[in-house]
Amino acid sequence: MSDIEDGKSRPFPTFLDEDMPAGLNPGGMGMGMGFGMNTGMDASEGDFRARRGAKLPEGQAVGTQEDAIVALKTVYDPEIPVDIWELGLIYTVDINEDGSVFAEMTLTAPGCPVAGEMPGMAADALVAVPGFGEIDVVLVFDPPWTPERMSDEARVALDWF
Repeated sequence: MSDIEDGKSRPFPTFLDEDMPAGLNPGGMGMGMGFGMNTGMDASEGDFRARRGAKLPEGQAVGTQEDAIVALKTVYDPEIPVDIWELGLIYTVDINEDGSVFAEMTLTAPGCPVAGEMPGMAADALVAVPGFGEIDVVLVFDPPWTPERMSDEARVALDWF
């Protein structure tokens, strides 16, 4: 039962990395900073976007799709103890020959209180991958996220059968 269904209000947890409960942030990635701070975030045509990184030096090996998935699996929705890959929040990951990465992601709900942070969290994870250069992560809501996008792993973690 969700917070809305049971009528209970639960505060959104805010943690510094050293205070992060075990298991919530296993990849050690920071929780990000809010939209509007000096984070490389901007709003363009209604989308939230995070840009990170720099061009790769010529001749450097480019990361793979598997590298991107491993990185994205270190990013957890702060309200749900499942990573954004398994939740099905990542719609697109395009890796170009020059090592630049373009990703589209969504949220479980448009009113998510961390909407401005999630693209930055994903971009931070991707830019940490050797072989990835410029990163561009865009938050989209079309198509809307549905529970059917979750993996079996996410369903088990959430007792959602």
